[in-house]
Parts: sequence; structure tokens; C-alpha cells
Amino acid sequence: MKLKSFILSLAAFSAVFASAQSQGHKDGIEYYKIDQLENAKEILTKTLPAAGADRAEALYYLGAISLKEGKIDEALKYFNEGIELDPKNGYNFVGLGAVDLKKGDAKAAADHFRQATRAQNKAFIHVAIARSYYDADPVAYAKEHEKYMESARKKNMKDPSIYVMAGDVLRDKALASGVDDGNTIGNAASEYEQAIYFDENSPEAYVKYSRLYAHINPDYAINRLLELNKIAPNSAMAQRELAERYYDSDRWTLSAKQYGKYIENPNHFVKDEERYAVLLYFGERYDESLNLAKSILSKQPNSAQMSRLLFLNLEKKGDLAGARAAAEDFFKMPGVSFTANDYTTYANILNQLEDYDAEVLAREKAVAANPAKTELLKDLATAYSQAGGRANRAGDVEAANVYYVKAKNATASYIDAGSFVTQDLVDLGNRWQNVAATSPVDSEERQVAITEAIKAIDKVIERVPDNYVPYRNKARMTIVKNGNKPGPETVAAYTKMLELLNADPENKTKRVDIYREAYSQIASYHIGQRDAASAKEWYKKMLEIDPDNKALLDYIEKLK
Repeated sequence: MKLKSFILSLAAFSAVFASAQSQGHKDGIEYYKIDQLENAKEILTKTLPAAGADRAEALYYLGAISLKEGKIDEALKYFNEGIELDPKNGYNFVGLGAVDLKKGDAKAAADHFRQATRAQNKAFIHVAIARSYYDADPVAYAKEHEKYMESARKKNMKDPSIYVMAGDVLRDKALASGVDDGNTIGNAASEYEQAIYFDENSPEAYVKYSRLYAHINPDYAINRLLELNKIAPNSAMAQRELAERYYDSDRWTLSAKQYGKYIENPNHFVKDEERYAVLLYFGERYDESLNLAKSILSKQPNSAQMSRLLFLNLEKKGDLAGARAAAEDFFKMPGVSFTANDYTTYANILNQLEDYDAEVLAREKAVAANPAKTELLKDLATAYSQAGGRANRAGDVEAANVYYVKAKNATASYIDAGSFVTQDLVDLGNRWQNVAATSPVDSEERQVAITEAIKAIDKVIERVPDNYVPYRNKARMTIVKNGNKPGPETVAAYTKMLELLNADPENKTKRVDIYREAYSQIASYHIGQRDAASAKEWYKKMLEIDPDNKALLDYIEKLK
């Protein structure tokens, strides 16, 4: 898919990057609330020392991440540090209670939860406690979960976290059953909508709503995120989610444009720069993609994706020597799963640089990397055939034969896979003919090869019985089969070919060389049969299309 042009020059990127605004640690909290723990941890860790950051709040979420990762001691450290910084923030007491539940100490958990509500008796703290019970065991702690959800409603029915929690429960129910009963997903969406209704600045509600419909109705999902981006223009999470949703729905132009905007945000991730670089490549913005790939490699020299993109971009830009060098460095990277496309692109580079032996090896690796992609066999067969031709011209008939056999085998394998067209049968016949031509004279190998060549061309004739070309090919093959002399099969093939050509009188003018070939070979056959009268008739036909050929006229007159 060709991506449309969009505004963002890499020259402007660094300047915009420096001045772009983000939400600091709040971006990390937003990622946590939509269950992207790795992203949340990266941003919270990075922004924790920043001026203006609510460190107690950030420490709670870092502790919550550690707890989900099973790092209980680390979680306790974060929660206790948060309490020391701000004992009036109830979240870190909720965190201690969650640790207690993890340890199986429900009584200690209840005590810490009471401390949480004493520190901050707000609806969202009650919901956080309810979520802790739900995360620990939704069945065993169902009563405790509902108790705190009810107390949250009494505190503030308009708190969006109440409806997000209710939506999550319904969403999880649908996911656990594996089948939506027709209402569960809709009811979950309604809960998220309620959260947005009471507080339009509730990012997790928008995202979770969007994800419910991401595959069911991508337009619906995207529109929700467009609303969020208008409300929270500096939210890295909102920017990234929209770019991802465009990407998942194959809207690469919009995805690229949105990624371009998103990576201006200081709270973007390097892995997203990589995706943006890829989108630029597919959008044929090769200079920008190349420069961004180089920038990423300067920070992450082991990035296989960017190393790949480096040589792909150089190839597109026509820097073949640079592309080859970059490709060779890429193929030296340990632990990388190289794709068939990697090897095919490399083979194309080598072909243009006229390093044909290396090209053959690259195409062999392409086939090995993806045997199911049978189209690769056609390219490999062509490379083998060309290698055979080079060897043959150099006088190395044995080497030529080896390559021609490989070309024939690759073409036969492609045809055996079942997705071939008539031209592939023509190619198979030619491959077999090349094998015959480079096999020892009078050898069994030569006879087998030419017989198979004729079988292939007969299949072509079955498919296109009104086309003269296969008959000409068959006639030539029968000459090889008959010791480089025309035989009865030759005459039959040429005769049928002439019948088809004669359907259009203009062919005697447009295709005079073909007529001359057929008349000459048929006449030669009759000469070999000592049938001078028949030979003379065919030579006369030849003279009709070449009346100024005095040598031919003299020869005809001498025939007896």
C-alpha cells in the first residue's frame, strides 16, 4: 500500500522534540490503567525525579507494577517510600493491603485498607481497594469487592473510576467465557461511556471502550480515540493508541501521520520510532526513513529491524554498494530470524552489481527461509538458468549442466506446488531442453531430458491448442531428440504450426523467418528420406517467400 505524503521533516524533528510537551508521570499512570505495564514502568521511572511530579502517586503505581511482576519486596519498598513522602495519599496504603492479599493475609489487608480510607476517604480510593480484592481473587473476595464498590457509589456516584471498574468486570467476563452473549460487551461499553459522561477527561475509559470495538467496528473504535486526542492533546498514551488503532486497521497513511505526531512527545518509546521508520519506508519516504533508522541505530546498535531497514532504504535509493555493505553487516547479526524478503532484496542487489554467484546463494537462502512461498522457486530457477548460460558460454559444459538441472528441478517443484500458469510449463520445457543440450551426445541422460521437454510442451499444447509457438518449440525439440535431424514428429509439429499461421495471410510477411525455418526443416526431412519430389515442393514454398534467393533456385533445379 502506498502511503500518502504527510508533514514532518526530520530536520524539524529535533527542534519540535525539544519543545514538545508531555504529561510527565501521568503518562505512565495512563499506561498502567490500560494494562501496559512495561510502558508504564519505563515512563514512571524516567519521570519520577522530574520537578512537579507527584512522587507519592508515581511510587504507588511503580509498586503496583512490581506486585504484578511478583516482586513483593520491591513493591513494599515503593509503597512505604510513598507513605513517607505523603501519608495523606491513600493509594500507598491500598498498595500495602494488596501485598497482604498476595501473601494470603486478609486481616492485615483489611487494616491497611482502613488506613487508606482514613488517609483519603474518596470514592476512587474505595474503588482502588475493590480492584485490589478483584485482582487478588474475584471469587473468594466477591463480597469485599462489592462492599467497597458500594461504598464508592455512596461517596460519589459520579466518580468515573466506579464505571471503569464495572466495565472491566464485564469485559473480563466476556473474555473468560470466550463468547459474547450479545450483551456483555455492549454492557461493558455502556459502563465506559458512563465514565466518560461523568468525566470526559478519563483516558482509560476511552481506550478500553475503543479496544472493545477494535476488531468489531474499527471506525467506532478510532472515533473514540479521536475524541480523546482532542480532550488530552498532550497524552502520549492517547497519541500512541490512535496510531496503533490506525496501524491495526491497515490505515498506514493515517498511522504514519499519527506516529509522526506521537514521537514528538518526550514520553514516546524507541520501539515506536522503529515502527514509524518502517511506515516511512512503506510510504516511499526513503530519505526520512533512512535518517531515522540511522538515528535509532546510534542509540541501539543491536536493533535488527533498523539494520534491516538501513539496507532496504539504501537499495531503494539506488546506493547498491552501500546497500550491499549494510546487508552484509545485517546478516552477521546473531540471533536474528532473517526473512525470505531479506535474502530476495539482497539477491536483487547482487544481481544489479553483477555478482551472480553470490546472487544464486542468496536466492537459495530465500527459499530455505520460506519454503511455503513457492514464487521464490521461480526466481531461483531463473538464477540457476542464467548461471548455466554463463558457464556454457565460458565453455564449461559440465558446470552448465549442473546449473540447468537445478533450474529444471526448481521449476518442476514450483509446478508441483500447483499454482502454475501455462508459461511455467513453457519454462519447464526450456529447462529440460537446456539439460539435454549440455548432456553427452547419445547419452541416456540426453534422451530422457529431451523426452521430458517434449512432454512439457505437449501439456502446453493441451492448454493452448491454437497457439503456433508451442508447436515450433516442439518441432525444435524433436530435432534434438532425433540426433539433430528432422524426423516424422518434426514434420508433424511444423505442419500444425503452419496450419495455424496460415489462418492469417499477413503472417507470411510478418513471420517470414518462421516460415523459412519450417519449410527448410520439412524439406530436409524429405531429402533424408530420398524423396526429392516432396523436398522440391517445400523448397518451392520457401522460394515463394524469398523469390530473390538465387542459390535456393539453383539448388531446386539440381534436385532429382
